[in-house]
Amino acid sequence: MMQINTLSPAPNSKKSRRRVGRGKGSGLGKTSGRGENGQLKHSGGGKGPLFEGGQMPIILRMPKRGFISPNKKQYTVVNVQDLEVFDAKTVVDAQLLLEKGIINKLAKDGLKILGNGNLTKELTVKANKFTETATNKIKKAGGTVEEA
Repeated sequence: MMQINTLSPAPNSKKSRRRVGRGKGSGLGKTSGRGENGQLKHSGGGKGPLFEGGQMPIILRMPKRGFISPNKKQYTVVNVQDLEVFDAKTVVDAQLLLEKGIINKLAKDGLKILGNGNLTKELTVKANKFTETATNKIKKAGGTVEEA
């Protein structure tokens, strides 16, 4: 019968940490494995990964361009012609488009339907945003538009 007080880790599965600066006999005394004098012997010593021998680093030589607005809307876009694969009277929403593989993932602001192509089937389309042409084409085919 196994008891908790008899359990021990598997052999060689536990490695003791390296204790440096504990005398000559350990092999890691005096300089603690850091060699002799120099910048690298101190904690935090050395140069950063972008240091280029004292010349102006390339990251600072490159011009700064552009601006990314934190308030920009990001939609996953689907054209009206992509909805043609569904049967008539189907309720099309983002979840159904994900299941069918028409879209890979949903952007942070949701789904937007664009008006490229034609639609011949009567569908109920649910999305976060519609273009004017997409709305007109869906309604012309006898479908309905629901903005979430």
